[in-house]
Amino acid sequence: MTELIFITGMSGAGKTTAIQCLEDIGYFCIDNFPPILLPKFLTLIKQAALTKIALVIDLRGGKFFSSFFETLNFLVEKEDIRYKIFFLDADDKTLVARYKATRRRHPLASTSTPFLGILKERRLLKDIKEKSFRIIDTSKLKPYQLKEKINNIFLAKDTSMSISFVSFGFKNGILIDADLIFDVRFLPNPHYIDDLRPLTGKDEKVASYVLNYVLTTDFLKRLTNFLEFLFPLYVKEGKTQLVIGIGCTGGRHRSVVIVHSLYNNFKDTYNCTVSHRDIGKEG
Repeated sequence: MTELIFITGMSGAGKTTAIQCLEDIGYFCIDNFPPILLPKFLTLIKQAALTKIALVIDLRGGKFFSSFFETLNFLVEKEDIRYKIFFLDADDKTLVARYKATRRRHPLASTSTPFLGILKERRLLKDIKEKSFRIIDTSKLKPYQLKEKINNIFLAKDTSMSISFVSFGFKNGILIDADLIFDVRFLPNPHYIDDLRPLTGKDEKVASYVLNYVLTTDFLKRLTNFLEFLFPLYVKEGKTQLVIGIGCTGGRHRSVVIVHSLYNNFKDTYNCTVSHRDIGKEG
């Protein structure tokens, strides 16, 4: 699935800052992209295996901008492409002040006064703004504050940090490459149940046995809340990979169940993987 972000909005509202931020978190970015070229561009990106793309499309494109809605209709038919419109706005007073500070001419202003161009641009962008999945008013935002907002929006679902949940058995040695380790040997042990001993935590009978205890569900709730607090802090620090080790005695039952439960809790938010170091070893 290809994720395509259209960055648009008012001139002077912060589109340059936005695309630089998306580029920093792994998107392939192009500024001032003509919408009419999108069908050919999509063919090229498939060949290049690009999956995260951000394109700035705005009124600088002149007559090419009028094909934007035609482009969106084209994308509706593409099942392998998910697109969103990200709109940046600011109040008229702020935009005028920014143009005066930079001494640049508004793309729709026929004179040195940007105000009339701003009014015209706002009318032309009205329909696109209504179709946007997210609108940010940058009137009172510094560039670093806008970057933080963008990171919160896009890193929340597609973080650059990958998380590996790994089960292991303490009797086979500690997990040496783990960033965090949690010991679950206090949970009820299926090893002492004759029918469950030959099975692993991947089997439904074992998972049901472990998760049926209030102690387990309470522990999972507390651990999940702790990790929900912790993960964004690692992302903010720029960590790209995190290994969470869950250990029980043999690494075949309890740790496997907890690892899969954590994976299911976080897989929709982070790039998560699961592995079991000792699941194939004798209990």
